Amino acid sequence: MSGAVAARLAELGLTLPQVTKPVASYVPAAVTGNLVFTAGQLPFADGALPATGKVGAEVSAEDAQRFARTCALNALAAAESVIGSLDRVTRIVKVVGFVASAPDFTGQPAVINGASDVLAEIFGDAGKHARSAVGVGVLPLDAPVEVELILEFA
Repeated sequence: MSGAVAARLAELGLTLPQVTKPVASYVPAAVTGNLVFTAGQLPFADGALPATGKVGAEVSAEDAQRFARTCALNALAAAESVIGSLDRVTRIVKVVGFVASAPDFTGQPAVINGASDVLAEIFGDAGKHARSAVGVGVLPLDAPVEVELILEFA
């Protein structure tokens, strides 16, 4: 990876991980027209989930926010794998975030800010996007957070 986005990642002290191997029957990202749709990305770091359980119970909102950031970086890696370079990204169109939530947890938007904020840090105005932050009962592998992206590219 080289170019403006790579330089920005380095400036932020971030590196993109290897694309996470799918845990079921799907591809990490798909292209149609000038859009990339990523599969939901879990917060895998070095091939493992850093935590499992529900946000607001076993996982703190602060940790979950960091995990959402990791999910966004995993999604960018997936996108890069199908378009060749993140320098081709013209805008982040949409973020969908899922938060495995304890029954009384209502801080899903703050958790998914972890993903939204890192995208804005990397892409500036082009990183600002529409978004959904949804609380769910359980996620694959008992992950606390899952994030998917829709990106536009040239």
